[in-house]
Amino acid sequence: DLVFPHHENEIAQSEAANGKGFAKYWIHNAFLNIDNKKMSKSKGNFFTVREVAEEFSYDVLRFFMLNAHYRSPLNFSRELMESAENSLNRIKTAVFNLEHIRNNTKVENINNDEKKYITEIKSYVKKFEEAMDNDFNTADALASIFEIVKFANTIVNENSSEELVQLLLDTINKLSNVLGLEVTEKEVILDDVIEKLIEERQQARKDKNFARADEIRDDLLEKGIVLEDTREGVRWKRL
Repeated sequence: DLVFPHHENEIAQSEAANGKGFAKYWIHNAFLNIDNKKMSKSKGNFFTVREVAEEFSYDVLRFFMLNAHYRSPLNFSRELMESAENSLNRIKTAVFNLEHIRNNTKVENINNDEKKYITEIKSYVKKFEEAMDNDFNTADALASIFEIVKFANTIVNENSSEELVQLLLDTINKLSNVLGLEVTEKEVILDDVIEKLIEERQQARKDKNFARADEIRDDLLEKGIVLEDTREGVRWKRL
């Protein structure tokens, strides 16, 4: 399916539609197994991404797939997805705790005792970069992020400087973002606020103020709220 001109056609139609470069490299995953069996519609063990996302977030699915090298077969199961969710939450919890300490510490600048930690933080970043340079080894790259998380949990406390905590936060977020992972919790928006914004969007569309309608839709999407226009009205869900 992927022989010439598959990729060339993908590039042609995407760049024609968007006016931007589409892809420089193509990475093809090995087979996906379901409970150690090859995924197949005929066997009835076939899932779409959207079906999986009804139970697990897209970030959890992404994290799950990053846990294996792209050339290696990947086995999908509920237990493995739950494990991936727990692992991702470990990073998110560490980030949440670091943010709390940063916002409440009374020490602003890094002190002499803390400066020795900078070298170790850089060593974890180097290990991450080496893993990514080694044929896109995302599994080892994730391991480097967990090393930073463990390191942060060990050295940071209420007496840590804001500068050190911010360095750890920036490092964890930067490396996670390279893998497409959002580890900083988005602002929680209440249901009634969502409904009011949807009403405002509907009114904006009636008034032909499509710019405002699009702005509301984009703002909600940024906060993890997806709108779906149907014949019965607007439906929404959280990512």
